[in-house]
Amino acid sequence: MDNTRDVTEHSPRSERKRRDSFGMFDGYDSCSEDTSSSSTSDESEDEVTSLPASLPLIKTNGQVYTYPDGKSGMATCEMCGMVGVRDAFYSKTKRFCSVSCSRSYSSNSKKASILARLQGKPPTKKAKVLQKQPLVAKLAAYAQYQASLQQNQTKSKAAVTVEGFDWGHYVWSNKFVGAPVSCFKHVPMGTHWGDVAEGVRVEVPNTDCNLPTKVFWIAGIIKLAGYKVLLRYEGFDNDSSLDFWCNVCGSDVHPVGWCATSGKPLVTPRTIQHKYANWKAFLVKRLTGAKTLPPDFCAQVVESMQYPFKTAMRVEVVDKTHLCRTRIAVVESIVGGRLRLIYEECEDGTDDFWCHMLSPLIHPTGWSRSIGHRFKRSDGSKKQEGHCDASAQLFAKVKDVDQSGEWFQEAMKLEAIDPLNLSAICVATVRKVLAEGYLMIGIDGSEAADGSDWFCYHSTSPSIFPVGFCEINKIELTPPRGYSKIPFKWFDYLRETGSVAAPVKLFNKEVPNHGFRVGMKLEAVDLMEPRLVCVATVTRIVHRLLRIHFDGWEDEYDQWVDCESPDLYPVGWCELTGYQLQPPASQSSRENQTSVMKKKKAKSSQYKGHKKSRCTLVICLPPYLSRLL
Repeated sequence: MDNTRDVTEHSPRSERKRRDSFGMFDGYDSCSEDTSSSSTSDESEDEVTSLPASLPLIKTNGQVYTYPDGKSGMATCEMCGMVGVRDAFYSKTKRFCSVSCSRSYSSNSKKASILARLQGKPPTKKAKVLQKQPLVAKLAAYAQYQASLQQNQTKSKAAVTVEGFDWGHYVWSNKFVGAPVSCFKHVPMGTHWGDVAEGVRVEVPNTDCNLPTKVFWIAGIIKLAGYKVLLRYEGFDNDSSLDFWCNVCGSDVHPVGWCATSGKPLVTPRTIQHKYANWKAFLVKRLTGAKTLPPDFCAQVVESMQYPFKTAMRVEVVDKTHLCRTRIAVVESIVGGRLRLIYEECEDGTDDFWCHMLSPLIHPTGWSRSIGHRFKRSDGSKKQEGHCDASAQLFAKVKDVDQSGEWFQEAMKLEAIDPLNLSAICVATVRKVLAEGYLMIGIDGSEAADGSDWFCYHSTSPSIFPVGFCEINKIELTPPRGYSKIPFKWFDYLRETGSVAAPVKLFNKEVPNHGFRVGMKLEAVDLMEPRLVCVATVTRIVHRLLRIHFDGWEDEYDQWVDCESPDLYPVGWCELTGYQLQPPASQSSRENQTSVMKKKKAKSSQYKGHKKSRCTLVICLPPYLSRLL
C-alpha cells in the first residue's frame, strides 16, 4: 500500500478550508436528502443471451440439420448427439451415426458424467446423459461468448453471469479465502495490486435511495477475494445489512474524489440519513487519513486489458489429435488474453483450440522446424488474405540453456505430469532431444509404437521432475502400465530396464514466492477441455507445484499445475473479462458421480495410471489413444 494516496491531507488547516479543499462534496447538495420515500431495488445484472432452440447442428459432411421437431426421417445419435437423416445412420436400429459411436457407446459411463459436467448439469443414468449433444454444448458456449462480446461493445465491462452462482455468497457463507490477484502476474492489474486492500475507500453507486438518476456514495472494503470485494457504505459502522460484493475493477468503482471531478452527486443512503445532521463534517472526519485507489486506477485497468495478439494472426500450436506435432492455427478471438485458435485447414471454423497467449503450447511460425519438432504441413493455398504471422516477440520466453556440457540423453528416465491425465505424475523417458533445450517425453508403458503420443516439454519446464521427486514429496507416482512390482521402486526399475536417471542438476529448481496457500479459491482452466474455466481450490502445494481441485467434482479430476501457469485466474476474472465461468457441481451431481465411480473401482485392477477419461479425448483423439478409456 505504499503507492496508495491519502484521501485527505494532514495539516493544521481549519475545518472549513479542509472541507473546501476536498472538492468531493461539490455535487453533494445537488440532490435532497428525502427520507420519506422508499429505496429502489438493486439494478439487475446482465444475463447471458440464451441459445436459440433452432441452433443448427453441422455434420462432418457439411450438411446442416436442425432439431427434428417431430419430423419423420430424422434420428439422433445416442453416443455423440449428432442429428441427421435416419437412413444414413448405422445399424438396423439407427441408434448411432457411425461404427465408431456404436462401438464406443458401451464403455462410456464415465464419459457420461464428464459430458454432464460440460453441460453444467448433474449426471443421471448413462443413456440419458449420452443423449445430450456435445456439439450443442460447444456451440452454446461459443454463442454465449459471442453474445458477451456484443454486450461489451454496448455496455462497459459487461459481466457474464452464471445463473444460481455468486462468488461473493460462495466465499462469505463458507468462510473461504480467495487467492490474491498479486499471485497471478499474467492477469489485469496482477503486477499493480498493492493499492487494493481492506479499509480502502471507494465511490460506488448508492442503491439505497429513491432517486431516478444514478447517484453515488462512499464505501469501504471489508473483505477481498481476488477481484471481488465486500463493500460497506460509509456511516453504517457495524451494520452489515446492506453490505454487497462487486468487482473492484468494474466500471462502477472509483477512487474518492471521482464524483467531484465528474460532476456526479454523492447522496447519503436512505437507511442512515437520520444518523447525522451534518454529513459533510462526518465524511471529513471519517476520511481524514484514510486510503483510496489511485486517481488513474480505472485507466490502469483498461490499459492492463490490452493484449498484443490480434485476430487473424497465425501461430504454431500443438495438434490436439497428435500431441507429438504442431499445426498452423489462426487467432479467431481473444478474451482476457485467452485465444480461440482455429486450425488453418478447418473450413467451417469448428476445429478450434483454446489457450492463453502465454501458454507453452503456442509458438511463432517456423518454431517446429528450427528445433526439430514434428510439424503437420498445411496447404499453402489455405492461407487467407489478411492473415499474418504473429511476431516472435509476442510469445512467452523460455530460459536459454547450455546443451554443450552434461545434458539430457535419449532413454534417460524421469518423472513427468501426464498431459492426458493431469492428476498423475508418471514414470517417463526422454525419447528425443531437440534444439534450444526442448525434449520429447513419453510415458512408460503407454506409448504408441510410432511415438505419436510423445509430447514436448522444455528442460526448464516445471512439469518434469528428477527420479525420486514423488517419493521425497509424498506424491503417488504412477508406474508404467502393466508393471507388476508394487510398490514401485526406482532402483529396481532402472536395473531391470538397464536405464539411467536424468541428472538432478538439469531440472528447474527455482521456487518463486508465489503467495498461494492451501484452501484458496480461484478460477482455473480445465486443461482436459481448455475452453472451460471452472471454480476451483488449491488443495496441495509442493514447492511451485499446485494441485487444483474443481469444486464439486471427484479428486480424480484434480490437476497438477505450476504456480505461474497462465491457466489460473483470480476470483472474478471471468466476470471482469466477459468469459463464461463454470460453477461447482451440485450435490446431486456429486452423489451420482460417486456411485458411478464406486462401481468402476470395484472392477478396476491395481494399475492406477490413465484412469481418467474425458469426452474430449473420445471426440478429438485418434484410435491409438483408446487405451486411456
